[in-house]
Amino acid sequence: MAEILERSGYRVKVRVEVPAEKVEASYQAMLKDLARRVRIPGFRPGKVPLKVVEARLGREELLADLKERLVEETYPEAVRELGLLPVAARVVEEELKEGEGFRYVAEVENYPEVKLPDWRGFALEVSPPEVTEEMVERALEELRQRYAELVPVDREAREGDHVFVRTGEGAEFPIDLSKALPHVREALLGKRAGDVVMVPVLNDKGEKVREVRTEVLEVKTLELPELDEEFAKTLEAESLEDLKAKVRESLKRQAEAQHQEARERAFLEKLAEGLEADIPPSMVEAEERHLLEHLAEDLYRQGIGLEAYLEALKKKGEFEKFQEELRQEALKRVRRSLAKERLAEELRPELTEEEWQAYLQAVARSYGLTLPELRREFGERGLERLRAAYLQDKALRMALAELA
Repeated sequence: MAEILERSGYRVKVRVEVPAEKVEASYQAMLKDLARRVRIPGFRPGKVPLKVVEARLGREELLADLKERLVEETYPEAVRELGLLPVAARVVEEELKEGEGFRYVAEVENYPEVKLPDWRGFALEVSPPEVTEEMVERALEELRQRYAELVPVDREAREGDHVFVRTGEGAEFPIDLSKALPHVREALLGKRAGDVVMVPVLNDKGEKVREVRTEVLEVKTLELPELDEEFAKTLEAESLEDLKAKVRESLKRQAEAQHQEARERAFLEKLAEGLEADIPPSMVEAEERHLLEHLAEDLYRQGIGLEAYLEALKKKGEFEKFQEELRQEALKRVRRSLAKERLAEELRPELTEEEWQAYLQAVARSYGLTLPELRREFGERGLERLRAAYLQDKALRMALAELA
């Protein structure tokens, strides 16, 4: 039997009573399980009498284990019976007496009730970006850069050139002067094929520790194609004007997509800021842990450990600021998640099987997987989370369509 003793916002105090017969049955089952696994001299494995097991392990320790087992067995059923959605819980009281039932009280952090603001009255101040001729010209220039070719030149190396070198150890490789380290670029600028230069190697402090003998094998420069009819045809355009029109249309589609994304972000921020919810601390703490995990991954790719990073913040006196910013970002993320979830519950977007399968195919392609592989990788629970996220995004688009 389960009942709610107190309720205040997300805090719910629950009492659960386990009948004496269930307590005894669980105790005997636990003893039998232990008897199969315990090794006691003088008895064959699996043949240890229950009384011997009980005497060997101690009644007090066994009862402590029994209480844990009973909570694990009865708590999920109790919260389902009471209609709760716990995000965290802890047992604060428990009582187990010989020949009687087991009673315990748990303090539960329940999933919060969320009330959205009157979002249909939102005014989103997001101006659509304008596609200008300057943007078209810049895009055409980027196309020229993309189709540029490296050609050898009989002159000294200049900014933006590619210099092919051979080191004293015999290694050969190209160096893009536009991306090279400043001291490397400085050493190679003005040099031409056949020149030999000593390129310094610096330590982490920027101090020269040695020099590497480097021979310039060849200097190449990027040669851009002319922006003419021939270039347009290589890009499957009928003419230069047709190419410009296609570029302009592509920029417009990008601008529209960016405008839609900006409106979605602005709408979600207003929705999250205006919602009413008593959010359990455990939800924010869990999001903080997720953010730290992502930070650790980013730092790892840079060859930095999370602990070393946090220690450096402490030495600089910036750790408390970091913690506060982390907490605020976690809270914002939780509020946004709750807002999207509640909006989907309110608008109830439909999802046809054809639409769902097409979306799964797109996700599978993005991961480089086949659809069966995606299903195995995600599992049923993962696919359910994916479906919920898709419906929430669809609800967001539906809401924005109502505002348009």
